[in-house]
Amino acid sequence: MSPAALVADLKKQVLLLEDDLRQRITLPEYDGEWRSEHAAATSGDRTAATYTAWADDRITQAAVSWVLTTVFVRFCEDNALLSPVWISGPAERRQEALDAQLAYFRAHPEHTDREWVEQAIAHLAATPATAGLVDDQAMLHTASPSGQAVTRLLEFWRRRGDDGALVHSFTDPELSTRFLGDLYQDLSEHAKKTYALLQTPEFVEEFILDRTLEPALNDRPLDGFKLIDPACGSGHFLLGAFRRLLARWEKEGPALGARERVQKALDGVWGVDINPFAAAIAVFRLTVAALQAVGHTSLETAPGFTINVLAGDSLWFSRVKEGLFQAQGEFAYSTEHKEALIETLRSGQYDAVVANPPYITVKDKALNAGYRERFTHLKGKYQLTAPFMELLFALAKRGDGAAQAGWVGQITSNAFMKREFGTPMVEDLLAALDLRLVIDTSGAYIPGHGTPTVLLVGRNDSPVLSSVRAVLGVEGEPGRPGKPDDGLVWRSIVRGLDQPGYADRWTNVADLERRSLDRHPWSLSGGGALSLLERLESNPRGRLGAFALRIGIFGVMGSDDSMMLPGHVKGQLRLESAATAPLVLGEAVRDFRVAATTQAWFPYSEQNELLPMDRFPAWAKRLWSTRTELGNRATFSKGTYFTDGRPFYEWHQLPRDNGSHAWTITFAEVATHNHFVLERNRVAIGRTAPVIKLPAGATEGDHLELLGVLNSSTACFWLKQKCYPKGGDPVGQDGARVSQQPWSDRYQFNGANVQDFPLPKTLPLDRGRVLDDLAQELSRNQVEALIASNSPTADLLGEAGAAQSSLRGRMIAHQEELDWEVYASYGLLDEAIVYAGEPPEVRLGERAFEIVLARRIAAGEDETTWFSRHGSTPITEIPGHWPAAYRDLVQRRIDAIEQVDAIRLLETPEYKRRWATEPFAKQADRALRGWLLDRLEERSLWFTSQGQVRPQSVGQLADALGRDAEFVSVVDLWQGRRDADLVAALTSLVESEAVPYLAAYRLKDSGLRKFAEWQRTWELQRREDAGESVGAIPVPPKYSTADFRKTAYWSDRGKLDVPKERFILYPGAGRETDPTPLLGWAGWDHAQQSLALATILAERTAEGVDDAALVPLVAGLAEVQPWVEQWHSAIDPTFGVSPAQFSGEQLRDHLASLGLTVDDLAAWRPAAATRGRRATSGNEREGAR
Repeated sequence: MSPAALVADLKKQVLLLEDDLRQRITLPEYDGEWRSEHAAATSGDRTAATYTAWADDRITQAAVSWVLTTVFVRFCEDNALLSPVWISGPAERRQEALDAQLAYFRAHPEHTDREWVEQAIAHLAATPATAGLVDDQAMLHTASPSGQAVTRLLEFWRRRGDDGALVHSFTDPELSTRFLGDLYQDLSEHAKKTYALLQTPEFVEEFILDRTLEPALNDRPLDGFKLIDPACGSGHFLLGAFRRLLARWEKEGPALGARERVQKALDGVWGVDINPFAAAIAVFRLTVAALQAVGHTSLETAPGFTINVLAGDSLWFSRVKEGLFQAQGEFAYSTEHKEALIETLRSGQYDAVVANPPYITVKDKALNAGYRERFTHLKGKYQLTAPFMELLFALAKRGDGAAQAGWVGQITSNAFMKREFGTPMVEDLLAALDLRLVIDTSGAYIPGHGTPTVLLVGRNDSPVLSSVRAVLGVEGEPGRPGKPDDGLVWRSIVRGLDQPGYADRWTNVADLERRSLDRHPWSLSGGGALSLLERLESNPRGRLGAFALRIGIFGVMGSDDSMMLPGHVKGQLRLESAATAPLVLGEAVRDFRVAATTQAWFPYSEQNELLPMDRFPAWAKRLWSTRTELGNRATFSKGTYFTDGRPFYEWHQLPRDNGSHAWTITFAEVATHNHFVLERNRVAIGRTAPVIKLPAGATEGDHLELLGVLNSSTACFWLKQKCYPKGGDPVGQDGARVSQQPWSDRYQFNGANVQDFPLPKTLPLDRGRVLDDLAQELSRNQVEALIASNSPTADLLGEAGAAQSSLRGRMIAHQEELDWEVYASYGLLDEAIVYAGEPPEVRLGERAFEIVLARRIAAGEDETTWFSRHGSTPITEIPGHWPAAYRDLVQRRIDAIEQVDAIRLLETPEYKRRWATEPFAKQADRALRGWLLDRLEERSLWFTSQGQVRPQSVGQLADALGRDAEFVSVVDLWQGRRDADLVAALTSLVESEAVPYLAAYRLKDSGLRKFAEWQRTWELQRREDAGESVGAIPVPPKYSTADFRKTAYWSDRGKLDVPKERFILYPGAGRETDPTPLLGWAGWDHAQQSLALATILAERTAEGVDDAALVPLVAGLAEVQPWVEQWHSAIDPTFGVSPAQFSGEQLRDHLASLGLTVDDLAAWRPAAATRGRRATSGNEREGAR
């Protein structure tokens, strides 16, 4: 059996069952029960999700449960663990299953294949050893698929290959269930993302058990020993613990029978998981392991083992916080055994606690609030690692002198070490516990762990020792190892762990002072980083925060998809400039410059006071569609904008910054290196670009000297020790993420850490001023800036490229001067090694550290992609074209790198500015593309001279624009050749800028279900606007990329399906004689969109096209009609008629002509794309019913 092939095939079966169950739960036998459970979950604060979103998750769980149950049955059939067969089996047993099925249908002709599979489930329930798999709490009981769906599932399992053997066979003399871990992790993409499903690799599991279960067993009796994993997943930790405990019982209880020893080992293993199918897998794996241990070959003759694994929310049912009252009526899902969960999760009862908890944040507002009530150390936007860390230690026995403390071990996200939510975890929780071991595993190759991790071991006791053993990371795994447990970093950890003072290329081992880990943030860097950090921290001038009025976010919109938009949309919709501002995002803050290409809703005065919405009618119309979403944003008082009486349209957070300077220093929050920029203009700044606001009396020099030091390599080093590493590049196909090239790792430079930056005695004012001036000149020479006021020509592009290259070389040279001046400012050098005059231009690859690096590569001492990734050539000699004085200076720098430890550490790619600029050709392509698209949006192309809307095909646009010499010349320039095919060029231009007019064309079925909820919300909003009391309007669900038919549509619409495209696409609606795409302009209002559809319908009807081709166009009329009635019900003075009345008549006429209803239009779907498919063979349909 190929686990990968099995997972891939079963994922398809899950999706098929999901579609089936989605229809099934609308039947009366399920609908009321499901809606009642959702209502109870909502009132019980277990969810804030809409019914559709909640049901989608439960549907996935039920579908996976059914598929997994058939996996369990098939495993038993192929390995003769049960006597009967229902689905298939090896050799003749396959036919035996078919014969049994036919016999069943002779006796029960009214039944379907679902009832047949339910016979297998009933047999599992009646067998003591397997009854727990399908008990009353099993998810499969919440909904059953149709008979046809089960028929497809049976056909899948009975498929045979060309050799006549089953495609998927589970026959295995060893009865290994490890493959179930792959199913757990990958069977459903939805579940994987929702629950952050992630297997713990066996080598990590064994390592943690070695450091927790074993020392715990060594200091207490075996009898009564208990271990728990409260996030057990598919049970890897539980299986490992069971085997170890069984081995102990075999040694210490030889007089006991095999059955008793096995049960005692099982009694010591406890698990809980929020994911019902994960718990089911863990139960099955433990059942098979116990069966093997007692020497039985049949589950039917095996005893009924007691297996202590439950499905449920460990965080919800634990009682960590003292005094938290447990209400008798507290809601529990039908899959949860409330009383058993509460008892299992009672604090202080376990000798060992292990886990690999989920690393995600809590998106459900109700759950988020519930967890905050239950745990003490949750702050801000915490990850689930925070409550789980508190829970793990709480579950362990508390050391009190008389009793031995329980041991706790976990591998977890290292985000808490640097991010703000980790402050109470470090300074309050862990500081009060007996922490024994901290291992930086962020550089190790650990499959599935795309998030940087840390491994912690401790005891639930007050600190005992004055030091903590730490394994500090030096360098990450350089590539994908043959076996993950043979990775260079992991082997270094294992080899050096018990040797304090151990050091190699990958890790250092040290016993850190306990008190050094009582302060947040943590730094676990080796290689001399900690000693350099201490030198920088000892500087007497003070911290950055003491010189700033405020450091933090500029503001928070709270609904980016509603309030952000591309620049062209502002012009399309004629949005008010007074409420629109350029938006600076973190990714646009680079190398002393800001490139703001996005606009934002910003209805604020110069003093950041909110302005009334009625002053901005165009924006008011734009935001109306997301009013319910905006008004239900959570507030700091735990209410919503609506319940708190806040204007629904305001930014979520916008500090007034009274007493601050008008200028702002902003920086990229997430980047590989430090990027700080001085912004002198009034702009809006997104949360990905925090700000530093100086007092109103600050001078330009005050800003520039801070700008200089903050952009230095020394600042980069300090920030990387204090800020959270987002992770390196993915390696291999199994989800591991390591620091293969440490300089390419992204860090999160948050304001809380930036404000603690220690300033040197002197600040580099002149260097900051020069670099700021050069950056502004570079901005003026960007292609987009130049063609805004000049016609694009090849000569203009050539001049821009040359100017940019020269300016970049000057900036690189001055950045070098800045870095080396700052080293002396911190006392790392006795004197600054800087140039007296204007330095020559320096190209990438020519800096002192790059020459040293190139020499190491030439000597075979290093490997790096630094040069290739940045388009530079490694050189081993100082360039001869530089002035002699500058060459001598660079040699002195090379000598310092080789002789001074601190400089050697700082002068590395990890801390030196990358100057990773966008290639000029790409910059020019984007600028020319934008220029052409702007011209394509000119109103004259989309309206007749009489003001009527004019849909245009690409061919028609080419005819019109082909007479514009300037436009044609720019097309040639963009295409890179003369006489470019204009139709092909325009098609390429618009294909990612046009979205279909009809939801069914742009959304998949999953998206259309969400769209229907949005339509219901809009209808309620309209009734509310008309004065009707409609109560609380439900918040419709957000979309995901999986809901859209094309990635381009998702890019143009986003999570709220808000239009941001330039053009409207009418698929298949053009003239038969014109095969080019038919387009409209996205700047049309709803009445104009309706009129465009009516025009197209009239043209196609006149051409005599089939009625079937008209249906989607009429559906488009119906879809836009509510908007026309909302915004355009009045008489249009230009045409003397109400657009709403006209479009309504058009819709009714077409419905009558086609003999359709509005419901028929809503049910219309485009034809599925056809693909080649292997015919189903006759023997694959045997037994189907």
